[in-house]
Amino acid sequence: MKITGAVLEEIGRERPYAASKPITVGELELDAPQAGELLVRIEAAGLCHSDLSVVDGNRVRPVPMLLGHEAAGRVEQVGEGIDDIEVGQRVVMTFLPRCGECAGCRTEGRLPCEVGTRANNAGELVGGAHRLHRGGDDVHHHLGVSGFATHAVVNRHSVVPVDDDVPAEVAAVLGCAVLTGGGAVINAGRPQEGDTIIVVGLGGVGMAAVLAAVSLGHTVIGVDGVQEKLDRALELGASTVYLPQELAEQGVRAPVVIEAAGNARAFETAIAATAPGGTTVTVGLPAPTASASVSPLGLVAEARTIVGSYLGSAVPERDIPRYAQLWREGRLPVEKLISSRISLEEINSGMDALAEGAAIRQVIMFDK
Repeated sequence: MKITGAVLEEIGRERPYAASKPITVGELELDAPQAGELLVRIEAAGLCHSDLSVVDGNRVRPVPMLLGHEAAGRVEQVGEGIDDIEVGQRVVMTFLPRCGECAGCRTEGRLPCEVGTRANNAGELVGGAHRLHRGGDDVHHHLGVSGFATHAVVNRHSVVPVDDDVPAEVAAVLGCAVLTGGGAVINAGRPQEGDTIIVVGLGGVGMAAVLAAVSLGHTVIGVDGVQEKLDRALELGASTVYLPQELAEQGVRAPVVIEAAGNARAFETAIAATAPGGTTVTVGLPAPTASASVSPLGLVAEARTIVGSYLGSAVPERDIPRYAQLWREGRLPVEKLISSRISLEEINSGMDALAEGAAIRQVIMFDK
C-alpha cells in the first residue's frame, strides 16, 4: 500500500533543519503484515530526543530511515498467528520489542531484549525484515516503529493495547516519555515513602518523571538551565525548582536523583545532588564520546549507588496499563506534557525546536 512518511535522508546536516531539510516527507510503499505483525494506522506521534539523536549523529543508524518511535494508532490488519489483538483496537508503540525469552527479557526490564536490540540496530523489524520501500529500495525502520507516517507495520512485540478512553496523543506519550521517565522513578529509583526526588533535565522524559513522582506522593525538586521549563515543572507539581548552579550553591541533596538531560554535566550535577545512601538514576542518552568525572571515594564513603536505566527499566506490557490507569484516575495528567501539536510537514522545524530546548513534547497529529 502507499503511505506518506518522514524519511531521514542524511545524518549530521547543519542546523537549522528547517533550512537544511535532512528529513523529507513523501510517498513510500508499505508491505502487508506478515505472520506475527500488525498494520497500524498512526493517529499521533511524539518528537523525542532519541529521534533528534539520529538526525544530529549522536546515534548513528542506517539511512534512509523512516523516523519516529513514540506513537499510537488503530490496528487495521492482523497478521497470522496473532489472536490477542483485534482490528480497530488502539495500540501504543514501544521502541524496544521484547521477545520474552532471551536473557535480557528475564531481568524484568533491567536489561534490554537481545532480539529487539539487534533488530533496532539493523533498522529492521524483529525477524530481520524490511516492510518499507521507496523506488524499489528498502527504507530502514526506526526502533521497530517508524511512527512518523500515516501507517506502520510492526511486530506484535512492539505494541501494547490500551482502552479507547485513552486519547491517541496521551497514548503515544505513554510509549516513550512516560515509560522512560516514570520507569526511572518507579522501576530504577524505587523511592521509599517520604523520599524527596530531584529530577535533573526537564524535557519530555524529565517532566514525565516529575509527574510520576508527584503521582506517588513524593516531594519533587526540578533542575534545568531553562527558566521556562522550571516554571512548567512547578505547574506540574514540583515543589521547588533550581538552575543547576543554584542547586550546587545551596547544597541541596535528595535520596533519589533522576538525570534525564542526556549530557555529562547534568550527570555530574545529579551525582553531586545525591544524598548519602541515595541512588542516582541516569536515563538520558548523551553522545557516545561524552565523559564525566565521578569521585569513587564519594560513592564508597557515602554508600551511594549509580543506576543506568534504559527505557525506564520498563516491561511495557506491565507498565503501560499502570500509567494508563494513573491517567484515568487523574493522578498522571500526561496531556500536560504536550507543548504543541504539529503536522508531519513541520517535522524539520520541530527538530529545531527540540534541539533548542524550546519544547517539552511536540506531537504530530494525523488526520483520520
